Amino acid sequence: MTPILKSTAQLYEIDFVAWTEKTVQLIRTGQFEQVDWDVVIEEIENLGRSERRELKSRLEVLLQHLLKWQYQSSLRSGSWRNTINEQRNRITDLLQESPSLKPYPEEVLAQCYDRGLKAASNETELPINTFPGECPYGIAQVLDAEFLPDAIDL
Repeated sequence: MTPILKSTAQLYEIDFVAWTEKTVQLIRTGQFEQVDWDVVIEEIENLGRSERRELKSRLEVLLQHLLKWQYQSSLRSGSWRNTINEQRNRITDLLQESPSLKPYPEEVLAQCYDRGLKAASNETELPINTFPGECPYGIAQVLDAEFLPDAIDL
C-alpha cells in the first residue's frame, strides 16, 4: 500500500468529510490508482439505500399522522397538519430528485403502514385493532397535498 493510499484509508476511518474531499481530489487529478474503489463503490451503494430509507421513514410518519388526524379528530392541531404537509413535501422532493424512486412508495406502502399504525397506536393510546389492519388510503391519496381523511368518531 502506498503512503497516500494508506493515509486515505485512515482518513476514511477518522474523518469522512476529509476522506471525500481527498478522494474527489484524487479522481479529478487522474490519480485513479490511489483511490480505494471498493470503498467508493460501497459509499455509492449506501447513497441509494439512504434515499430509500428516508422515503420510507417519511412515509411512515405521514401515515401515522393521517391515522391520528382521522381517529383523534378532537385533538387535531396545526402541528399535525404541518407534519403531514412537511412529510409530503419531503417525499415530493425525494421523488423529483430521484425519479427512479417513483414506484417505491407504492411498493413499500403496506410495510410503512404497519409501522405508522404502531406509532399511531402508541401515540394515541388507542388499541391497535381500532385502526384498519391494512392501509385504508391509496398511495395517490397519501401523497395528495389536498387529502385529509374524514374523522371517525369512536
